[in-house]
Amino acid sequence: MKILQPRDWPRPKGYANGVAAKGSMVFVSGMVGWNREAKFVADDFIGQTRQALQNIVEVLKEANAKPEHIVRMTWYVIDKNEYMAAGLETGAIYREIIGRHFPAMTVVEVSGLLEAKARLEIEVTAVVPE
Repeated sequence: MKILQPRDWPRPKGYANGVAAKGSMVFVSGMVGWNREAKFVADDFIGQTRQALQNIVEVLKEANAKPEHIVRMTWYVIDKNEYMAAGLETGAIYREIIGRHFPAMTVVEVSGLLEAKARLEIEVTAVVPE
């Protein structure tokens, strides 16, 4: 895996501008903050973020993939202000579960998610080296 960082661009914080990778591709559907019984573990953004990231790691394991194999991550949030206000806590949870691996990332504010209680939904693409 190679992080794509143009030499004269400022270094991004918490994500990569691009990633190049070879191997088996793994696509993880959007994960929300519920547990394996499809019950939300928390009503707040931080609690749901923790659970959604843990869910992603569990799905990746099924393909013998690890968090460091994630090349792209898309966050769908229902309130960008809530996302921005939770930045420090979100970063700490991210590093705890995913580590200090920062893939290409996009955050999109949406008007709603299919699961009414969901504060966010995260999907990832990973590439497991051959």
